[in-house]
Amino acid sequence: MKVEKFREHLAENKIDEKRIEDYIGKLLEYQEYLKKQKQTIETVNVNELVNYTEFLVTQDKDSVLEFIRALLNYAHFAKRNDFVEAIWDIAESYNAMDNLFARIDEWHSEATRDEILEGLTIPPLGIHPEKKPKFTKIALKRVEEILGEDKLIALLKPCLHQGLGGDMDKDRKDYHKLGIDAFLEKKRKDRIKEFEKHRDDGTPAFAQIVDDDVVEYVKNNPTSGLGKREGNILYVSKNPYQIKKSLETDDLRKKRFYACFCPWVRGAIKDGSEHEVSKHFCQCSGGWYKDYYEQLFEQPIKIEPYETALSGYPYCKFVVHLPENVIIK
Repeated sequence: MKVEKFREHLAENKIDEKRIEDYIGKLLEYQEYLKKQKQTIETVNVNELVNYTEFLVTQDKDSVLEFIRALLNYAHFAKRNDFVEAIWDIAESYNAMDNLFARIDEWHSEATRDEILEGLTIPPLGIHPEKKPKFTKIALKRVEEILGEDKLIALLKPCLHQGLGGDMDKDRKDYHKLGIDAFLEKKRKDRIKEFEKHRDDGTPAFAQIVDDDVVEYVKNNPTSGLGKREGNILYVSKNPYQIKKSLETDDLRKKRFYACFCPWVRGAIKDGSEHEVSKHFCQCSGGWYKDYYEQLFEQPIKIEPYETALSGYPYCKFVVHLPENVIIK
């Protein structure tokens, strides 16, 4: 590992000195761990990264996040896109279940939360992501049994982790100027440009490498970006978590696995046990868009899962019920 070059890289990116030394310390600890296995950061198979994060969980759970941040910075520095993909597999939506049970505590009661969690431990950041659906199956079933179906849905509708985000002032201004259809087409073209830039720069789009095939997929997906309107319904689809891998297989189950972003359910799709996961779980994915659209239209919006990887499709699509006063030009 090129420690000094990495230190310079972090400094150039305005990382404070203490954090720089913390990051380097975490990576040197990883180097020592790998040395015992006669490997280095440069030679280790990225699929074995989770072995180390699981080891850290047994030693010090609080250190896992700092290690992941350190390695993600190193991956970008070293242009190790394979590490970026492996890191996001471990870290994506890591705090979703913590947020769900904090919401149960806040909306219902601490006693209800504890009743649902009795005998269960929320899987921490660092464990193999495909071990997480086991918890999801039991936890959501208990929520529905104790609180009822409607309250389970209500708990899931606001996304359990960070939402879509964006420059809302600019987007709202563009929407009012262009009207909904032209605005959505502009956002779709912006998304295509993002993927083209990742392809040209050799950088990953979130957790996937981008090549011409991936760009073409995004271009040919009319509901990508922020969706496409049909009457008073807006259909919006997420590009698959792993577009390239999805394109390389004809196996529907694999396509569904590569489409899904959420580690709390992906492993169940892979092993065929997804029917044990509540059918309402993808309300959370709809909620990923919910806050954005409500800010855009400046009023409450109803969003529902339409066709998802969990329900048998090789993609995830949602319906947004547009307000009566939507601007159409």
